[in-house]
Order: sequence, then structure tokens, then C-alpha cells
Amino acid sequence: MADWDAYYHNDDDEVEQEEGEESAGDYKFSGRDSLVFLVDASKDMFVKGEDGEPSNFDMTMQCVRSVYTSKIISSDKDLVALVFYGTEQSKNPRNSFKHVYVFHDLDSPGAQRVQDIDKLRGEKGAQQAAETMGSGETSLGDALWCCSNLYSDIKLRLSHKRLMIFTCRDNPHEGDSARDRQARTKAADLKETGVVIDLMHLMKPGGFDVSLFFCDVVSPPEDESELGLQLEPCGKLEDLQKRVRAKDMKKRAQSRLTFSLGDGMNMAVGVFVLARTATKPPAVRLYRETNEPVRTKTRLFHTQNGSLLLPSDTKRAQVYGNKQIVMEKEEVDEIKKFDDPGLVLIGFKPMDRLKRHHHIRPALFIYPEEEQVTGSSCVFTALLQKCSERDVFALCKYTPRRNTPPRFVALVPQREVLDHSQVQAAPPGFHAIFLPYADDIRTLDIPECPTASDKQVDKMKAIVHKLRFKYRSDAFENPVLQQHYRNLEALALDMLAPESIEDFTMPKIQMMDERLGPLVQEFKDLVYPADYNPEGKPAAKRKPAEAGGGADKKAKLEVSEEELRAHVQKGTLGKLTVPVLKDACKQFGVRTTGTKKQELIDALTAQLSN
Repeated sequence: MADWDAYYHNDDDEVEQEEGEESAGDYKFSGRDSLVFLVDASKDMFVKGEDGEPSNFDMTMQCVRSVYTSKIISSDKDLVALVFYGTEQSKNPRNSFKHVYVFHDLDSPGAQRVQDIDKLRGEKGAQQAAETMGSGETSLGDALWCCSNLYSDIKLRLSHKRLMIFTCRDNPHEGDSARDRQARTKAADLKETGVVIDLMHLMKPGGFDVSLFFCDVVSPPEDESELGLQLEPCGKLEDLQKRVRAKDMKKRAQSRLTFSLGDGMNMAVGVFVLARTATKPPAVRLYRETNEPVRTKTRLFHTQNGSLLLPSDTKRAQVYGNKQIVMEKEEVDEIKKFDDPGLVLIGFKPMDRLKRHHHIRPALFIYPEEEQVTGSSCVFTALLQKCSERDVFALCKYTPRRNTPPRFVALVPQREVLDHSQVQAAPPGFHAIFLPYADDIRTLDIPECPTASDKQVDKMKAIVHKLRFKYRSDAFENPVLQQHYRNLEALALDMLAPESIEDFTMPKIQMMDERLGPLVQEFKDLVYPADYNPEGKPAAKRKPAEAGGGADKKAKLEVSEEELRAHVQKGTLGKLTVPVLKDACKQFGVRTTGTKKQELIDALTAQLSN
């Protein structure tokens, strides 16, 4: 009979993800995302703003560069392209379209593409762009047709296709009805093939009127949470990047579940992860000779005869009562099954019953899935509205997967929030707050300790009041991660040194001292004794040798020069210890490059033999 380790797996040996570290999604891979930047290259795009502000073209290039770099880090398999229209020069497949310049084909972003974008930024970049491409006639229909050919030439499977138009001209064809009609027709053809067209309109004198032309070109909102075409143009780089990032990020559900309200009333909801802890990407194993990624494959073999074990040959085992209980994989799965995946409504509780210390792991976001069950959005909206009006949360039982134990969650309602430019800042839905079980809450036995006096407490209150500031979590970036990606960027772009970062987590000591003034010294006088130095290191306590706490430090053993020369002549330097040899080298000025015993002996021999 073979060893137990070969035939059976113990459940403790299986590395399973903790509930707090759920994967980003249970969805299957359906293809790669693709994004095409269609940028207007007319002379109006190169006009600088007031007070030396960057031109619309420079803002667009900075935005495109940020998307390129973020794609390299987050999703390097996505395809990105950059196309200019309204150019004097023409560069596209088969040169079928005039005044259309394909700067980057649909392909994965890389360091070379980022360097190409950097050459188009700033005054020198704008001048180079004008020399390379120039500004000519505009035919948005030909540009859209060229983008359609870029999509059709891709043999890979694409799951999401998006096209973003950057322009500051609300009437690109200046009243040419034939060209307007051609552009609208080609835009309709693109939308029929699944391409989502978005308009990133930029600031222009007199305002940007989307009703003149582009309202018939862009795609309708993808779901009810989006407002569709924004009326206000982007005048700042931050607003443009925010709008592009909101459109570029594809909303993917971690899972799609059934939300049961009772009495056969079910609706479909999607579970989303709005925030996740940022970590360093895992290391990729590379083959030394070709520098290609190495794929690992694990196989199980019999420990005695070396035969390959199939999945059906392995079983699960659990030691109980000094006996090893062997079970089939199906039996283990059946034991782990508590309920079918889904959300089950239990009841409602006032919001004040939900405490801050109940937070045990990151929350999830619940949003209706109208495509799965018709009418889910209507029921979900009614439930959200009533919970918000009555200031209650819904208590539910949440089972994420089939073989996962259930958890109790509190569905906290959130209404839709819009910013100053009527862009959605927070979507409507429920935040699923995970509630602890009784075993998750500990009772701490705090020993008695000295308590502060009223004067000390009041003085510390004054210090805290002086150091208060408006805290925002997004204002503090992880300096380790930022430096890691700066180093990677410098390595990929052949930069001499990585871009410096500012560590916002470090305290601003000078500002704190100016705010506090004499309060710190007054607090020290109240709390610490007169001769106490908080910054000084306490003296190390040494136990006497007679008390068994260790012997006194041995004195250094010194050897005279005559004794050393005698050892050299007899060849008995090896009898001396390494510390004695090191002291001899220092004493007689013998230089040595190593610390090994033989190296010390050779150095002393060469010095004293002369």
C-alpha cells in the first residue's frame, strides 16, 4: 500500500483564500478590452489657454499617457490605439483614408508607446506633431471608418470595445451636410457592431454645443446609473482624466446572485468591489536564456512505484480521535455546502444598531441586474428608497459560493451623488457590511494601569485640537507602492533616475511645532518627572556573573611582536584564534581585505617575514 501522503490530501494542506481576500471576480474570461483614442489634430487644439495653461492637445496627450501607464500596470493584455483626424499627412492601413493618421495600431501598451506619447507633449511635442502630421481637412466619417477597420483587423477575441473622441470643435465639418451624414451613418454602424462611442469634449471660446452634431454620434448610456453625454466640457486635466477613467473602467461584477425577499419574490443583483487593498504584483518566473515566462504544472506521483496519479486517485483525509477518516471529494463538497448562493432577506434594523466595531472586512456593493431578471431594477429602487427614507438597513444572509459558509450582512442604502459637473460621484445601491459572529468579538481583560489626571487630560485635549485636520483617505498614497512603480517606469523607459515621490504619510514636524507652541513642554512637565528624558535610551541592565546572569566580558588578548614573529617562523599562527589575529593586524597596522582566518594568517606572515 502506498504512503498516505501520496494517496490522500489533508484538508489542512489545501491553501484556501480567506473570506477577506476574495478574488476580484468569479466571472469567466470573455476576451480582451480595447480602447481607441480618436484625437482631433486641428489648429484649434493647439491653442494655449489663458494664463499659460496647457493646450487641449497637450491635455489630451497627458491623459492618453496616464491611460497607457495604468493599462501597463493593471491590465497589460488590453489593446489600445491612438488615431488623429483632421491631419495634413495620412497614415493608415492601405492609405485608404485621407487626413487620418494612425499613430498607434490596436495593440498592448508598452514602454515604447509611452515614449512616443512623451514626444508629443509640451511645446516641442506640439511643434513636432504639427511638423509630422500637420492640420488639414476634417472628415470624421473617414476617421470612424478607419477605426472600424482597426477593430476588424484584430483576430483576438474582444469583450469590450470603446472609442473616445477628443475634440474642442462642436461643428467639425462647418455645416457640410454630406460629411455630417456620412459621420452619423458610420457611427451607427460602429454602435451596431458593439463599439461604445464616447465624447470627451474640451473647452473652447463661446462654449461647446453638443446638440449641433455630436449628440447623434455618441452612444447612449450603458446602464441606468450613467447620465449619458455630459453637457459641460472639460477645462482642466484632472476633470478630463476623471471622466476618461470613469468611462474606461469596465464594470465587472464579482458575482451575480439571487436576492430573495420572501414569498417567492426574487430579483437578480450583482456584487461589486468598489475598493481593494493595493499590493505589489506577484513576481513572474522567467526562463534564464530566453527571458520568457515560465509556466508551472503540478502533478502527483505514487511514492513507491512513481506512477502518475489522476484526480480520481486522490482522496481527502481528516484525523479525528487518532484515526484517519478518508472521504471522497464529492463527500467533502457536500459537507461544505450550507445553502445555495444568494442573498436572503431576514429583516430590518435601525441604522443606530450598526456600530463601527462591527466592521471586520471590506464591504461589497450590491446593484440590480436587470438583464438577468426583468423588473429587478424597479424592486431594487423601491427597496433602496424606503430604507433610505426610514433610516434602516436590511439584515440578510449572504452565501457567496456553493461551498462557502454563510455570513450575515447589513445592507446600508446609498443614494446617487453627483458632483458640480453633474458627473456621478457615487452610484445608488447597497453597501454590504459584514457583521461579526459572537466568536469574532473578544472580551479583553485590561489590567489596572495608572490613570491620567484631569489637568493632563485637558492639556492633551488642547494638543489634539491644535493638530486636527480634515482627513481624506485618498490624499495619502502608499509610498512603497508608488516608489515600486516609479522604479519600474524608470527601468522600462530607460530613465536615468526614477521620478521622485513625496511621502505624505510622514508627519510635518515643523508645522506641528508651530501649531503647538509651548503646549508640548507644558504636557511634559505635567506627565514626566523633571529628570526624565523620553528620547534617551535606558541603560541596559546587566546581571552579575555570580548571580548566574552571565560572565563579564573577556579582556582582549594581546600578543607581542616577538611572539608573533616566533609563530611565523614556526608556522604556528593557526593555533591563535580569529579575534587574536584581528587584534594583531590592527595593532601592527597589517591591512587585510578579508576576515577569514587563513586570510589573516597570510597577511600577518607577509608583513612579519620581511
